[in-house]
Amino acid sequence: MTERPHLAVVGAGPAGLAGALAAAARGVRVTLLDAAEQAGGQFYRQPAAALGARRPQALHHQWRTWERLRDGLDRHIAAGRVTHLTDHHVWCVEGESGAFAVHALRGPAQEEGVTVRADAVLLATGGCERVLPFPGWTLPGVITAGGAQAMLKGGLVLPGRTAVVAGTGPLLLPVATGLAAAGARVAALVESADPKDLLRQAPALVAQPGKLAEGACYAGRLIRHGVRTLPRHTVVEAHGTDRLEAVTVAALDRDGRLRPGSARRIPCDTLAVGHGMLPHTDLAETLGCTLSGTDVRVDDEQRTDVPGVWAAGETTGIGGAALSLAEGHIAGRSVAARLHGATPDPRRWAAASRARTRLREFFAALDTVYAPPADWADRITDDTVVCRCEEVSAGQVRTAVGTLGAGDLRTVKLLTRAGMGWCQGRMCGPAVAGLTGCPLTPGRRPFARPVPLGVLAGLPEQETD
Repeated sequence: MTERPHLAVVGAGPAGLAGALAAAARGVRVTLLDAAEQAGGQFYRQPAAALGARRPQALHHQWRTWERLRDGLDRHIAAGRVTHLTDHHVWCVEGESGAFAVHALRGPAQEEGVTVRADAVLLATGGCERVLPFPGWTLPGVITAGGAQAMLKGGLVLPGRTAVVAGTGPLLLPVATGLAAAGARVAALVESADPKDLLRQAPALVAQPGKLAEGACYAGRLIRHGVRTLPRHTVVEAHGTDRLEAVTVAALDRDGRLRPGSARRIPCDTLAVGHGMLPHTDLAETLGCTLSGTDVRVDDEQRTDVPGVWAAGETTGIGGAALSLAEGHIAGRSVAARLHGATPDPRRWAAASRARTRLREFFAALDTVYAPPADWADRITDDTVVCRCEEVSAGQVRTAVGTLGAGDLRTVKLLTRAGMGWCQGRMCGPAVAGLTGCPLTPGRRPFARPVPLGVLAGLPEQETD
């Protein structure tokens, strides 16, 4: 009997789950690898069972969708169609069409190597927050907006008693409402975008009435919890000695620059700040997949230009859970057809394709509205740390360009060590690009995360099918 074709899915968020379920339902053997202890990704992040959460659904919307995904995964695992490898941190994918090796580190200590071989790979690696520095951003109590949400969903922990949520983008709404509902006093929601700019994108926005209703629901919750909203405002500085004590915010003019005399100080012990998201593309870059800007380029079947490699979800462009589900479903069905030697019929996923088109248009419209303030880089003082791993200041980065003549991010990195630390520039890269005026170009790294030398030396002995 011929063995079923094998698909390795990297990432168990909405895109990875949708892709795994669609492929498994059509006769493909699936191995689902994920760094977390439970499926769901960041969007459906679950509290640990030991915490005994009585109503985890209170921290989520689209809970019924999650239940369908979870139950479907459980059924396929029980039937032997899906192998779910939790706590597996994928650090490299190598190979060519028809023969791929997915290398991962197993367990919380990440000292044991595992290799999964597959006929095809679906990259559903999600995205990460874009972090832009400002004076005081390294104080304890300053966290990312997504970090605050992860603490609440995964640990049932409030990051502080009095919070300010700031930056730009749709993520700020669920973060602010979630913190308020959990008992924190949200002193302000500081959004740099102008709500009036949304009216200019009305054609794309009204095509998604569900998203508009979702936004209106969040707005109602903010009012109900007494959260003050400050549109066209931005954080100028965070204050404190040993930890955060207050933030200074100021209004922005139509050009995105600070309005003189508008600064105000807001006492708080937590600042949850975010300026949008960027795709995780390390594994795609290692495989040689082409990127369009910061996104992995895919065709209508979610195929990359590397044969045997598909990509779906935030790694192909930031667009939220619903878009990730549509892309994952399309990818899974395409993989199943291709691995069985058939030509995929796009009519089989017509509904998902229409949803994908509408959602891409919707989030493209949002991207034009939710952008960092125009002069954010000019407001960073020379003594502000930009690269936290290597403790590189904004002044050092500016010197590398203005005095030493660096003309690209790689040269700035060599001259200052910005981006040479643990995160390899994933966190500080956008800030360094903004300070220098250099384009944010992806770097092709051999590994997506640090790997022990013992794992590298023992690769032949660690391989498992």
